[in-house]
Amino acid sequence: MELRVLRYFLMAAREENITKAAKLLHITQPTLSRQLMQLEEELGVKLFHRGKYHIVLTEEGMLLRRRAQEMIELEEKTKREFSKEEAELAGEIAIGCGETRNMTFLSQKMAQFRQEHPLIRYDVYSAIADDIKERMEKGILDLALLMEPVDIAKYEFVRMPEKEQWGVLVREDSPLASLEAVSPEDLIGQPILNAKREIVQNELANWFGDAYDKIEIAATYNLILNASNMVRNGVGAALCFRLDNQYDGLRFVPLEPKLETGAVLAWKKNQTFSETSSRFIDFIKHSF
Repeated sequence: MELRVLRYFLMAAREENITKAAKLLHITQPTLSRQLMQLEEELGVKLFHRGKYHIVLTEEGMLLRRRAQEMIELEEKTKREFSKEEAELAGEIAIGCGETRNMTFLSQKMAQFRQEHPLIRYDVYSAIADDIKERMEKGILDLALLMEPVDIAKYEFVRMPEKEQWGVLVREDSPLASLEAVSPEDLIGQPILNAKREIVQNELANWFGDAYDKIEIAATYNLILNASNMVRNGVGAALCFRLDNQYDGLRFVPLEPKLETGAVLAWKKNQTFSETSSRFIDFIKHSF
């Protein structure tokens, strides 16, 4: 399975039209059709539902698209790591980040390191911890800023300085907005937007205690931007961290009893990193 053919496949999947994809790839339509059929034969699956005017990915095709994108990203990352000049530290450092106030601390360290080595660049991927760990396992990410609780047995890490405070994001016209803090009982009867990660849901369930069975979960989410939009439009109140962001028409109210979460900056044990990533990891270690 050649990376060139995977690029052909990704273009066809994006355009959903063989003729248009071939034109963008600067190859003939028969050539592209033949390459895609050979790829299907190699994998032993059907990748497209073919119609008269367009093509649509099958379930197997959607899986291959996800894997192909990861393989292309890894190839491009590897090329960038080897493209640096010996005299200057250069290349790319790929970092996965959850939504956390500790990103402020990490951003400051990133800026300081780049002042010393202006030829480096960062590739920052934002997602929940489970997605970030998966990409780190595949070698796509070098480091990850992860919110606890998280299994870090496979990783080296430094613990970040800030504790994240849990609360609810509510509309300013909500009865909860007038409170200094909200208790589990205050949230009974309120539609709630809950975190998507199961391990975090378990932590929140422990905080709710006996009241958890009476809580109405209206939706789950992974990143706060869309959750804040849902709060603004009346879907419910979002359980989230205090991020010090300003959301028009919304108010953050902390939980009582207080609930806090730590964060770690982690990287895989015994992994061979590029010189650029290794130097950045050493820089971060000495920052503590």
